[in-house]
Amino acid sequence: MGFRGYRRSDGRVGVRNHVVVMSSVSCANGVVEAIGRELPEVKTVIHSEGCGRGPADVPATLRTLVGVARHPNVAATLVVGLGCEAIKAQIVAGQAAEGGRRIEVIGIQECGGTPKSVARGVEIAQGMLAEAATAEREEVGFEHLTLAMECGGSDSMSGITANPCVGRAADWLVERGGRVILSEITEFIGTEEIVAERCATPELSEQVLSELAGHRAWVKRELGPMANFVIAPGNSEGGLSSIAEKSLGCIEKGGRSPIREIVDYAESPGSKGLVIMKTPGSDIFSITGMIAGGAQLVLFTTGRGSPAGSPIAPVVKIASTTRLFESMPDDMDFDAGCIAAGSSLSEVGEELVGLVVEVAEGRATRAEINRCELFAIHTVGAAF
Repeated sequence: MGFRGYRRSDGRVGVRNHVVVMSSVSCANGVVEAIGRELPEVKTVIHSEGCGRGPADVPATLRTLVGVARHPNVAATLVVGLGCEAIKAQIVAGQAAEGGRRIEVIGIQECGGTPKSVARGVEIAQGMLAEAATAEREEVGFEHLTLAMECGGSDSMSGITANPCVGRAADWLVERGGRVILSEITEFIGTEEIVAERCATPELSEQVLSELAGHRAWVKRELGPMANFVIAPGNSEGGLSSIAEKSLGCIEKGGRSPIREIVDYAESPGSKGLVIMKTPGSDIFSITGMIAGGAQLVLFTTGRGSPAGSPIAPVVKIASTTRLFESMPDDMDFDAGCIAAGSSLSEVGEELVGLVVEVAEGRATRAEINRCELFAIHTVGAAF
């Protein structure tokens, strides 16, 4: 048993077959958006990075852009550069081409300005769309699937209904040889010992504890006495009292499988099974990092309600309460609130797994239908 996906030349499998038009630098965003207006079928990726950043951020930004350009959900990518930026379009394309996908580059300065760049970009993208249309889905095993786990706008029910339900889906995929990425290490504070005990090796346990200790120290240094209450206003309004309470719910998304690896932001994991990625708690930064790391599908739990999606991977919205599911029906994909009404976690988890398979085979999520396609790269260093 498996799912029907798009097999790529590098052996990976996509659940979507996108043609992407992406800027290598924020200065090129206007041209990318103009190409997207001419060709709504393409997926446009714009961002605020690509120049004016120090050594703390350039590697992660480049890794993110390359990860998107060679993503298994992407059939072909057009990278649009300006010409004088730090992270040049040719560098992104050169590294992304190692994935075997068609990658093309245009430079705005080289083309002679915006209108000419848009015209050339439309011409290239049209050819890419025609080629992508010839691809067909084929049956593959679940070992080819990577799920990203995210929570945003959490409430007091998230850790009781939606997150444990997602954890069931995580264990289901791991049992079948797939990969699950659990992110937001900022929201592991207070659960360090629990997470460490789940690591597959003592060395990995020490690494996780070191990472979390460093982050806890940073938060304490920056926030002082407020360090234990670093949660969003919406979390507090939803009934969460502290970061530790939120963290206990957050880690439920990883299920009960052993942790096999911890990777940097936007880094592709080398291990199957449950992997931790070092992302911030901010939803869009976190999702972008996990997708750049190869996740083809995102399970996103929410208690307050979030419409966020991605241009690259389908995002399944899982409501922690039936009230939320019914109040935002055009944004929510799944009601985990029925667990609180008496449905068993096992039964609801199986229903979620069924939805995951349907989405992997092409069923559109609410965020895809709404074209709510958000993309942002996490940065930590100074700008200049």
